[in-house]
Amino acid sequence: MTTREQPARLEIKTIQPIALDQRHGTPKDLFTVWFGSNLMLLTIVTGGLATTVFKLPFAWSVAGLLVGNLVGAVFMALHAAQGPTLGVPQMVQTRGQFGSTGSLLVVGIVIVMYIGFLASNLVEGGEAIASVAHGVSDVPGIAFVGLISVVAAIFGYDLIHAYARATSYVAGATLLLAFVWIIAVHGLPSDFGTRNQYGMPGFLGTISVAALWQIAYAPYVSDYSRYLPPDTGVRSAFWASYWGCALGSLLPMILGALVGLVEPDRSIVRGLAALTTGIAPLVLIVFSIGVATANAMNLYCAVLSTLTFGQTLMPRWSPGARARTVVTLLLFALSLGAALLGKDSFIANYTNFILLLLYVLVPWTAINLVDYYLLRHGHYDVDAFFRHDGGIYGRVNVVAVSCYLLGILVQLPFIDNRLYQGSIAKALGGADLSWIVGLAITAPAYYWLAKRARSTDGAQVDALDRQRA
Repeated sequence: MTTREQPARLEIKTIQPIALDQRHGTPKDLFTVWFGSNLMLLTIVTGGLATTVFKLPFAWSVAGLLVGNLVGAVFMALHAAQGPTLGVPQMVQTRGQFGSTGSLLVVGIVIVMYIGFLASNLVEGGEAIASVAHGVSDVPGIAFVGLISVVAAIFGYDLIHAYARATSYVAGATLLLAFVWIIAVHGLPSDFGTRNQYGMPGFLGTISVAALWQIAYAPYVSDYSRYLPPDTGVRSAFWASYWGCALGSLLPMILGALVGLVEPDRSIVRGLAALTTGIAPLVLIVFSIGVATANAMNLYCAVLSTLTFGQTLMPRWSPGARARTVVTLLLFALSLGAALLGKDSFIANYTNFILLLLYVLVPWTAINLVDYYLLRHGHYDVDAFFRHDGGIYGRVNVVAVSCYLLGILVQLPFIDNRLYQGSIAKALGGADLSWIVGLAITAPAYYWLAKRARSTDGAQVDALDRQRA
């Protein structure tokens, strides 16, 4: 049975390993799932931060967005091979680094992240629909986008991939049309090239936001590659995910930077509507549906992570489709409440939210990738992931937890945002280099300490590695 024949079928599996006879799909599916899911309003809004919050000229905005996306996508795409190899969701794999109980620290954080992105997408989708339906509040639009998202999240993996394939073509063509319409039909102001001024803090801030956008996808990646055959290969999985996510993010972000510069007194969504007068309903509706695709992914991952959290506490529980449906509805209700309560101060809340994610996700992705590629070379005891005592990985990996906390702490002096400014960031004129420092410190620290720990008491893991190599 091919991937295209399965979207209407309810997915039975949740966090359990995917059997070999249930594997299907090709690396092309990874390109479309990441390209299509990024062609949405929230990506456009994120790109708009370069010219509205960081006050960069257009050329420097594009440069910062380009660097951030291309660098950040490396870390995101390196997770892609883990799904086909291990056949379990990303947060289940985290037990292999942090231990069965220790992993709950990271799992809890990413659940909050998924709900935050879901609520943010609902706000943007609601505003877009309200922009088209004049005189209507954004609440019906929020509910409509949410409904589409819930359906896909309940049906699961294959329907979400089908959503993303359709979005890749439809939203991709609409994105191109929007660029052409704004530049050729509406026209750019005569002072477009001289608006705003370059500043190093703003340039680094733009790079950081774009890099975070990519790194924030790291906890998602295996959830959407775990059904692929195990012989998919590291290279093909990496490049399909890399270019899908990098291009799918960069192009709408550039559109957002353009809109923010031309329409600085409007929100990005309303500015986009003004600049595409004549085709605005088409543009906003298509990108609202794109929001639904991304929201389905956020909700699906949040549910898998919540089930992982619960199964850690109740190891004999094997959640199925019914449990996924119930948890989906509960988490959606929570996200909907957050969207309705926070919609009036969205931009301020969203900027702080994504910068906060940067500080807590960077150490995790460093630990996960070092452990997978440099220490265990992709060889894990998947059965041990589901044991209450963690099997050979134990309940709490003190080295991983300590390095994770260290990775957060070392970033503090380099942080610069509205909530907190570190001493070094202040000395650098507000340049935020925290994510670079977090990666540079966490990765080698974990490699050295974990290597030392394995040489002392890791005989079981080494034996497993030799057996599977």
